[in-house]
Amino acid sequence: MVFANGGTATLVKTGDGDMNEDGLDGRLRSAVQAGDAKSVRELLDGGANPDTVDANGLPVLCAAVAAYDEPVAEALVEGGADPDHVLPDGTTPLWRAVDGGSPAIFSAVLGGEPRLRLSESARERLLVLARGWCETGAAEELRRRAGVPNQARTVRVQDGEYDWVDQVSVGGLVVRAGHAAVLTSLEWAFRVLTPVDELIARAVEQPDDEHVCWSTVRWILAERRSFETWSAVVAHRHHPDRAHRRFVLAYLRARGLFDSSPYYAKKENELLATWAAEETDSEVLAKVLDIFTEQEHPDHEAIGLRYAGHPDPRVRREVPYALSGAGGVRTPAARAALITLMSDPDAGVRFMACTVGMPEADLLPEITRALLLLASGPATDMRGGVAAALAGSPDRSPAIADALVALLDDDDQIVRLEAAYGLVLRDDPRIAEAIERVGPLGDGFEHDHRADALWRWRWQKEKAAGE
Repeated sequence: MVFANGGTATLVKTGDGDMNEDGLDGRLRSAVQAGDAKSVRELLDGGANPDTVDANGLPVLCAAVAAYDEPVAEALVEGGADPDHVLPDGTTPLWRAVDGGSPAIFSAVLGGEPRLRLSESARERLLVLARGWCETGAAEELRRRAGVPNQARTVRVQDGEYDWVDQVSVGGLVVRAGHAAVLTSLEWAFRVLTPVDELIARAVEQPDDEHVCWSTVRWILAERRSFETWSAVVAHRHHPDRAHRRFVLAYLRARGLFDSSPYYAKKENELLATWAAEETDSEVLAKVLDIFTEQEHPDHEAIGLRYAGHPDPRVRREVPYALSGAGGVRTPAARAALITLMSDPDAGVRFMACTVGMPEADLLPEITRALLLLASGPATDMRGGVAAALAGSPDRSPAIADALVALLDDDDQIVRLEAAYGLVLRDDPRIAEAIERVGPLGDGFEHDHRADALWRWRWQKEKAAGE
C-alpha cells in the first residue's frame, strides 16, 4: 500500500495481544475499518489498545487519517492514541495528517499542547511540510510523488461539519488541498504570529466563507485578540478587492463570539457606521448593514432612509432593521419608509419589512395584506417564514385562517406544521384535518413547541371524548 506521503505499509507488531483478532484490539481494528466512531470509543473505554496496529501493520490512527475519518481519528486520539508515534518510514500519524491536507483530520489528530509536546525540530518539520504543499500546489506535488504527468482530478468534498475543500487525485494518490488552512492552524498552535496580510491573502484565494482556508483564517485571527491584529484586519475594508472587504466582515462577526468588551464593540460600531455610508459595492454593503443593524447606533435611521430606495434588493432587505427606531420608537419618516417597503417589488424585502413592523399594532393592516400576498405568491422558498409570521400574527381574521389552510398543501412539512400550529392558536374548526395533513413527524420534534401544541390539542379532544 502506497500513501500520498510516499510511505509504504510496514508490519509493526507491538505485542502478541495486538494480533488477537478475537480480542478487544481485533474488534477495534474492525470498528476503525468500518468507520464506527461510537464502537471505537466503547472499545477504548473497555480497555482496547489505542495504538493497535491494523492489517497493514500501522497504528489504526493512520488508517483513520488515510480514510479522512475525522470522528474515528478524534475518538482514537482522545482515547490515548499517540499522534507522535514514529513509524518505520520516519513519519508520524500527525505528520500524515498534515500531509493529507484535511484541516478537520489535522485538528482531530493534533493532540494537546503541541507547542510544548513537540521538539523545535519536529515543529519545524511539520511547518516545512505544510509550506511545501502550499508553494507547490496539490496537483503538482501529487504528480511529482506519483512520477506521472497525469491530469489531476478534483472534486469538492465536505471537510468537518461546515466546510468544504478540493480533493485532488493523480495516479492513484489522493490528497485534500487544505494545506494553507493546516499551515495556518499549525502556526497558531506553535504560536507563530504570521503577518495578518499574509493570512488574509491565504483566505481570499478561495473567497467562499465555507472554504476551509477562509474559515480557518477567520477564526484564528478572531482568537488573536490584540489591537494590532484588529487594526491590521479592518484596514482591509479599503482594499479594492471585494473579497478582502467581505473577509473583514466575516472576521468582525466571528470576533463577536470571542470578545464582547465594550471597547471593541464601540469601535466596531463606529467603523460599521462609517463603512455603511461609504461602501459602493452592493454585495458588500448588504453585509455591512446586516452586521451594523445588530447593535444600536444613532445613525441607523439615517442610513436606512438613505438606502430604502437602493436598486439592489439585497441592500433593501437590510433596511427594515435600520428603521427600527431608537428604543423601538420610529419617526414618521421611518414609518413611511417601512410601509413603502411592504410593497417592494422584491418578496424578501416585503417579508423583512413585515417582520420588523409586526410589534406595532397600527401597522398590522398593511402587514396582513403583504403577508397574504406572500403566502399565495410565487416565492415558495419563503413560505416557511411567511407561515410562521401568519401563525403568530395577532390578526384573528378569517382571511389569515384561510391562508393557513391553503398552506397545508405545501410540499414542505415545516410549512404545513407552522400552518397547523397557527390554526391551533386560533382554535379553528379545521384543526383535525390540518394535523392529518401535516403527517407523521420524525425525529427531532420531541421538544418542538408547534408539535407539542398539536399533540396537546389532540390529547384534549381524546380526553373529552372519553369522558
